[in-house]
Amino acid sequence: MMPHPFSMMVAGQAVSGLRRGGNGPRVLALHGWLDNAASFVPLAGHLPDLDLVLLDLPGHGHSAHLPTGASYSTPAAICHVLDVADALGWDRFTLLGHSMGAGIASLTAAVSDRVDRVIAIEALGGLRGPDDEAAQRLRDHVEAMRGMATKRLRVFPDLAAPVRARMMVNQLSAESARLLVERGVREVPGGFSWCSDPRLMAPTAIRMSEGQIDNLLQAIACPVQVIYATPAQAYYPEPLRTDRLRHLRDGRLAVLPGTHHVHMESPAAVAEVISRFLESVATARCG
Repeated sequence: MMPHPFSMMVAGQAVSGLRRGGNGPRVLALHGWLDNAASFVPLAGHLPDLDLVLLDLPGHGHSAHLPTGASYSTPAAICHVLDVADALGWDRFTLLGHSMGAGIASLTAAVSDRVDRVIAIEALGGLRGPDDEAAQRLRDHVEAMRGMATKRLRVFPDLAAPVRARMMVNQLSAESARLLVERGVREVPGGFSWCSDPRLMAPTAIRMSEGQIDNLLQAIACPVQVIYATPAQAYYPEPLRTDRLRHLRDGRLAVLPGTHHVHMESPAAVAEVISRFLESVATARCG
């Protein structure tokens, strides 16, 4: 059974996503930057037993944008994940994340003992920010945010152009790109426009240093399965991305050939790694 749409109110915000019940572990899936819940649809078909919630993070997909003056930040995202778990009635759960979502998942596990396991695809701990770029990054963020009021969204006459754009930018197949686009646009006069919050395009105000990320990874007590595609992305190169695993108390790594959206383009291979991980953790706990 494929996931079906759901909506609920979480801490006063309208939250949407896709859900599919199951008898297996409770898994909350967090997508990447400017993606949406459809990012995990191909993978869901290969993990039929999971009790799976695919979330549209705030400002993405069908979920509401944050109110004026609110900030899209990592601490806010962590609080949102825990608020969603509260709304679902989940005391403990597994987090599955891709890219930005993997960063949020791993950092949530660093600060909350409610996370049973983490599956992190193509990220771990978040992007670093060199110390000597802090002032310029904050300046760029402030200027971008103050200019959002006059920003006009591009209108596409049909879905062909946004699908092509996602294919080119993310090295996606047409099928995967269309999945993301169909959930990532809305109808407007003259065609379609992106429904993601334009504020998400602003540069991140402040990034953590590598030492801060190391400290947070060291705080994760639960088992972590990291899945990387090869070759590595330029912004998350080797040996940095593999070196981060040495800070985990209980971490394991799988490297698969593919692109950044390896979970969409090679879902069977990624699902096999996830299934083995969940089974091994369950066996270890029973033993």
